[in-house]
Amino acid sequence: MKKFLPILLSSLLLLSGCGSSSSAPVENPVEKYGSKTLKLFTWGEYLGENVIQDFEKTYGVDVIVEYFDSNEMMYTKLQAGDAYDVIVPSDYMIQRLLGEDMLQSIDKSLIPNMDLLTDGVKNLAYDPDNDYSVPYFWGTVGLVYNKENVPAELIEEEGFDILKNTDYAGDIYMYDSERDSFMVALKALGYSMNTQNDAEIEEAYQWLLELNNTMDPAYVTDEVIDNMMNGTKDIAVVYSGDATVILDENPDMAFTMPKEGTNVWCDAMCIPANAENPLLAHEFINYMLSYDAAYDNTVTVGYASTNDEVLRTVAENEYEGNAAYLPRENYEKDEVFEDNEVMRQKLSQLWLKVKAQ
Repeated sequence: MKKFLPILLSSLLLLSGCGSSSSAPVENPVEKYGSKTLKLFTWGEYLGENVIQDFEKTYGVDVIVEYFDSNEMMYTKLQAGDAYDVIVPSDYMIQRLLGEDMLQSIDKSLIPNMDLLTDGVKNLAYDPDNDYSVPYFWGTVGLVYNKENVPAELIEEEGFDILKNTDYAGDIYMYDSERDSFMVALKALGYSMNTQNDAEIEEAYQWLLELNNTMDPAYVTDEVIDNMMNGTKDIAVVYSGDATVILDENPDMAFTMPKEGTNVWCDAMCIPANAENPLLAHEFINYMLSYDAAYDNTVTVGYASTNDEVLRTVAENEYEGNAAYLPRENYEKDEVFEDNEVMRQKLSQLWLKVKAQ
């Protein structure tokens, strides 16, 4: 979920290899799939370096990729009738799309590589049997900190409350997102991040107001990656995949998932109800779960692979010793976001008020 790196929004990109698939082993993709063009709608900077061109070459097809920078942007395009063969929404958005009958069911017989999925991404609450979604990347939200300036035992003890420790005033980054910021506040207070309790939400609002008024936080999105690589501030709320890259580049940085719990998220591949090429969509999803494609994806992007063998291999090699790469599993205080548009709008209004102080 990410998790949106700088991209040219709403642009269509016909990636290299399109129209030059003469060496592909599939002799007649139109006969096999009904089409030779796949339309993919995904996050920016969310693909391995070679996965698209390799898929095109192997299957004799063209892939058109369009990028979005938020689940809500993707949802708006789907509502407007735009047709894609594969989309990559986040957990709570999958829940919404299912509730509005906007997804096709997955034919698992066409995706044998689902057997390669790691246990941590299977059968999550928004799609209990993975009948409509196939996990793509997953991760958590945690704290990146400069271990030269912030004692590990202190941040482990205080968790998200360290963001209000005045010893670090002017030296923290908050993620500029109502969903993530209220998650931090609610978890710090011991509440569910999916609460609908007005009193708990008001308490979280006051928590964020106090942080805003006493800590002089910088509200950021993608720029937190380069800034923490450069050691600009001491503490930041960061997605685990971004944290993986930060820790890989700056040995002074460490990562922790607070003991009070956090968000565990999963982005997954889905086939929209109005997809024009579902057979080719299934082929693409199966390919993306293969070892080679999943390896390219995770090494390029930095987020945890959903292919179990790739996940373990990369954790023990490329990201050995990197605390951010492997998501925390089966921790009772961690949660997955649930879709609630009324609550989202309420939190959005409160978040604007926090930043206006």
